Amino acid sequence: MQKRQPAYLYLILINSAILLLFYVVKSFFIQSDIVFLLFGAQYGPLVSQGQWYRIITAMFMHGGFLHLAFNMYALYILGANTEALYGTYKFLSFYLLSGIVGNIATQFFYYDSLSVGASGAIFGLVGALFGAGFRKDTPFYVKPLTGTALLPMIILNIVLGFMPGSGINNAAHIGGLVTGMILGRALPVYTSYKAERVWKIITYSLVGITVLSYVLLIASLIVG
Repeated sequence: MQKRQPAYLYLILINSAILLLFYVVKSFFIQSDIVFLLFGAQYGPLVSQGQWYRIITAMFMHGGFLHLAFNMYALYILGANTEALYGTYKFLSFYLLSGIVGNIATQFFYYDSLSVGASGAIFGLVGALFGAGFRKDTPFYVKPLTGTALLPMIILNIVLGFMPGSGINNAAHIGGLVTGMILGRALPVYTSYKAERVWKIITYSLVGITVLSYVLLIASLIVG
């Protein structure tokens, strides 16, 4: 029986494919902002007008190859650790929920700005690993990768986000981070069979909402 590839690798592939397609489409346009919006970038006024799905689609779009490279490298490292610790269903749920909360925070604090990137979701993974470090059921061999061991990275990234001209969306970072911390601290690492079924339903629901968001985005482009 062929072994299933980890979910974080599929996320990396999806994010990379979307940016490549973005550059293909961008070659036909003069204004890049238009293309960002075509590909689901978050923009406060549009979200307020009913395009709520941009809160989700913005998670899978990036501002360029360097932005993508940094985020996907982080996802490769953190995704592998988080998925190995919690399993695929919890990992995907943590990732998507953190990204959504991070982008909801973006809606309030960066209302008039275009926003793209998976940083909120990725910081959710950081938060989950941080929270797991304070649980007794976290395996001892994982402890060096959790809890206070992550504080230097967390503090450095947040400080950089507050520096003038950084262009970093700290609202998404902090929103995703806090969401992940709550999930990682509150939820057990090991999941019973019954709880696993619940997480499977949650994950499929979140993935379904993500697919619906892209359907609505495409429909809005066709109708508009």
